[in-house]
Amino acid sequence: MSKIGRKSIDTTGLTVTVTGQKVAFKGPKGSGEYIVPAFLKPELKDSQLKLTAQQEVNDLNMYWGLHRSLLANEILGVLKGFEKHIEINGLGFKATTVGKNVELSVGFTHKVTIPLPSNVTVEIDKTGQKLVFRSTSKKAVGDISDAVRAVRPPEPYKGTGIKLAEEVIIRKAGKAKAAA
Repeated sequence: MSKIGRKSIDTTGLTVTVTGQKVAFKGPKGSGEYIVPAFLKPELKDSQLKLTAQQEVNDLNMYWGLHRSLLANEILGVLKGFEKHIEINGLGFKATTVGKNVELSVGFTHKVTIPLPSNVTVEIDKTGQKLVFRSTSKKAVGDISDAVRAVRPPEPYKGTGIKLAEEVIIRKAGKAKAAA
């Protein structure tokens, strides 16, 4: 049985206020608020935020741990932020920014344009093959990086395509020559 919900969340370096079920927080990268469900009670003691169960609910630990993790991710986002690194492999494959959009040239007859959410920034190196998405929201960074990767997923024979930097592509052997 998981005990994630029982762990406290360190809020050092943040301004946190708890009003009923609402937890408001402000940090160096932004601010936000999180509404805790009625069966959990947020408590702030000495820069440690803790969620405690108020009533008996079936599968309480599951929801307790879920909401504790979601709240901890939002707090970590305004404190440090999140980032995902993406690599584009292939001859002539590259990315550029056009306004608030990312434009991908990845071997199609047209360029693929992906709009960036308002809370996400992108940094592209001068070759256009390494992208870094940054945001205070872990979900927003994951969603945009998945959308970019889905345009041209990496293929196992040549290794071309768009992949996450930490992703390992297992290469396959090509067609063997027929023995004569």
